[in-house]
Amino acid sequence: MHQDLPTSPSRLADLVDYQAAAVVSRALVKRPTGTVTLFAFDVDEALSEHSAPFEALLIGVDGSAEVSMLGELHHIEAGDLLRLPPRAPHSLRALTPFKMLLVMMRDPAPAP
Repeated sequence: MHQDLPTSPSRLADLVDYQAAAVVSRALVKRPTGTVTLFAFDVDEALSEHSAPFEALLIGVDGSAEVSMLGELHHIEAGDLLRLPPRAPHSLRALTPFKMLLVMMRDPAPAP
C-alpha cells in the first residue's frame, strides 16, 4: 500500500481529481502480484486499443464510458464491473467525466 493513503474510511471517488482534457491516475496498491489504480478521465478522453498479459477488473466509480473489448462495445457506469481477460484487446472513451478503479492480477512467480 501507499503510505499517503488514509487509514480511515474514505470515499473512493475523492482519492483522484478530474483535470481538464486529461487522464489522471493514482496507484493505490502496487505489489508484484498486482496493482490497484484509480483513474479519472475528462469527457472524451480515451485509452487507445491495447492489451495486457494479466487479468483485470474494471470497476466504474463515477460517470460513464464506452469500453470496446474483443469487438464488442460495453457501456460502463458507476457501480458496474467488467472483467478484462488476459491479452484481450480493449480501449476506453469517457462519455462524461469518468472515474474507474482498475485491479490487475498477476500470477505469482513459481516457487523455486
